[in-house]
Amino acid sequence: MTEKHRIYLDHAATTPVNQEVLDTMIPYFNSEFGNASSVYSYGRTARIAIEKAKNTIADVIHSLDSEIFFTSGGTESDNWAIRGVMQANEKKGKHIITSTIEHHAVWDTCKKLKKEGYEVTFLPVDGDGLININELNEAIREDTVMVSIMFANNEIGTIQPIEEIGALCKEKNVLFHTDAIQAVGHLEIDVEKMNINLLSMSAHKFGGPKGVGALYVKKGTRIGNLMYGGGQEKSKRPGTYNHVGIIGLAKALEISYKNIKDESKRQLELREALIQGISDNIEEVRLNGHPTKRLPNNVNMSFKYIEGESLLLSLDIMGISASSGSACTSGSLDPSHVLLAIGLDHATAHGSLRLTLGETNTRKDIEDTIDALIPIVKRLRNMSPLYVKGEQS
Repeated sequence: MTEKHRIYLDHAATTPVNQEVLDTMIPYFNSEFGNASSVYSYGRTARIAIEKAKNTIADVIHSLDSEIFFTSGGTESDNWAIRGVMQANEKKGKHIITSTIEHHAVWDTCKKLKKEGYEVTFLPVDGDGLININELNEAIREDTVMVSIMFANNEIGTIQPIEEIGALCKEKNVLFHTDAIQAVGHLEIDVEKMNINLLSMSAHKFGGPKGVGALYVKKGTRIGNLMYGGGQEKSKRPGTYNHVGIIGLAKALEISYKNIKDESKRQLELREALIQGISDNIEEVRLNGHPTKRLPNNVNMSFKYIEGESLLLSLDIMGISASSGSACTSGSLDPSHVLLAIGLDHATAHGSLRLTLGETNTRKDIEDTIDALIPIVKRLRNMSPLYVKGEQS
């Protein structure tokens, strides 16, 4: 495989900026560069663009424009949602419920809150990565302030029963936050129908620029500040507006939802072909995550007797970019907490591979990836002292 034909299969980590998005952003770098907080024409132009962006986002997720707040990305949105709500509602209680497979932006924030005196319940998941609604119901207490359950998992792609969770939280008078960073741009979302109080998103996961995201905060939700400074975003999220990024976020969202049904169907077909091709040609592999209740672009498989890092490096030499899990933890030597939570042992978890599709991927990409994986896995297994069967084949 030549340098000219590289295959990018790590869209869950980040996506290339859509050309139309880039074209929309460019004027705001120079000719329309004004500070949106300024009262003169340059500032007003930037401000109008920001308000239009809020309207676009609100239309997509079925919220009010006034319920959209811009942030620097998904991590800030998750941190602000959890810390802001818990600190602002201490009179009710200091109990929060989350799951054992959350992204570290939620997982680590909750662990830090626990050290600070808050009570955290980490709900277990089943072998497919799904929480149990009955267990969530039993975990909710009088002093429970918030439930934070991710919409779709960033590693294994499992989609949680969001509407059921939202209905239960509404019935119990508990706020519901969802980290929807992997879901936005790939799944249809209705915050009203799903009874979501807070929702996090990040532009670079669906063809927008890095360094910009948003937090939906349902009207009437008590939430404190994560930062202090100027009066931007109703003084809730101060700081000079990144209007270039905001415009890019909104445009990327608009584009992704224009063709979401057709593109999701296309990616799902490629996903199934990739899973089938790997399963048919390589022995002792396991699909991680729910077989059907998963993101249309997500494939996560474990290859026994192989170190994931060796697999990734071998694929990279062949021009294929993939991941062993979350990009935020790719430098860690510890096995994925997500894979351990669904019941994998340490060795199997270390041999996992995440392949996530995007708009530019083709059927040929899938075929080439399968063709590349077969000899790589065979070679790596033959080097492993644990894989006796491989030496006999």
